Amino acid sequence: MRKISIVLCYSITLVFFAGLFAGCTKKDASNKPVIIYSNADDEAVVAIKKALDSNGFEGKYIFQSFGTSELGGKLFAEGSDIEADLITMSSFYIESAQAMNNMFKKLEFNPNQVIKTPDYYTPLLAIQGSVIVNTKLLKENGLSMPKSIKDIGNAEYKDLVSVVDPMGSTTAWLMVQALIDSYGENGTKDVLKAIYNNAGPHLELSGSGPIKKIRSGEVAVGFGLRHQAVRDKKSGLPIDYVDPTEGNFALTESVAVINKKKYNPLAMEIAECIIKNARADIIKDYPVVLYEGETVDAENIAGNSKTFSQTLTTDLLKQHQELSESCK
Repeated sequence: MRKISIVLCYSITLVFFAGLFAGCTKKDASNKPVIIYSNADDEAVVAIKKALDSNGFEGKYIFQSFGTSELGGKLFAEGSDIEADLITMSSFYIESAQAMNNMFKKLEFNPNQVIKTPDYYTPLLAIQGSVIVNTKLLKENGLSMPKSIKDIGNAEYKDLVSVVDPMGSTTAWLMVQALIDSYGENGTKDVLKAIYNNAGPHLELSGSGPIKKIRSGEVAVGFGLRHQAVRDKKSGLPIDYVDPTEGNFALTESVAVINKKKYNPLAMEIAECIIKNARADIIKDYPVVLYEGETVDAENIAGNSKTFSQTLTTDLLKQHQELSESCK
């Protein structure tokens, strides 16, 4: 009888600990950190982490940064098998990856956007392009103020132009879209040949390359990110910006949740937190209104905002890169 009691107690103990460990395992699985892959610049990354850490998600995520092309390659190659639970990425890459792999989950929150997007992503930030000038150099060299992107291909700006190479940064795509929209592909080739001839060694691979050279006085005019020029002008630098007649085109980076087999529901909560709580800081660095209730200073409202007639995809980017290469 005593032996039976000992065996019974031992069995009950085993069952208790087995249940305890099973409960711990289940809890650990539900608390697995959300893996975030992002191509965002430093300012946006800081805002994202601040929003998450101050709203109860500190220690509940792992953040990894990638270059746009590198992360795009992973999305196309790995689909929903990618390690990430959540991404922030250029919107046209997200749309192209969804078309190829059907890999994103429908968002479970209403972000109240002012622009229409598919239901599987929502914008994190937006950038717009403009013509940028060094007003001091314009005056010293007796140069006229350009009114369009096409103008910076004029002979008076020879060797005083800096623009971005579309093979190096999508900032250049803002310029190419504007030109194609206004002049068609054949007309754009003529304009780009003149601009590249004027730029010479100042054809940059970095999106911030032109404004750095305009700030330093190496060149007088160029094409770059509008918000950077607005900031420089406000700080007292001899920098001004021109909303070109061809238009201020935009690119967005967005948040999307991976529709994984082992889906972590915390990823959707984190996505919502990023949009609802990081935007207040992000809009200071990227001052383009994307959601209802947002406001920006008057100078940050582009005077000639336009949208490209075709859906932006990686295939379209490649076509425009090839067009650009033919003009060098």
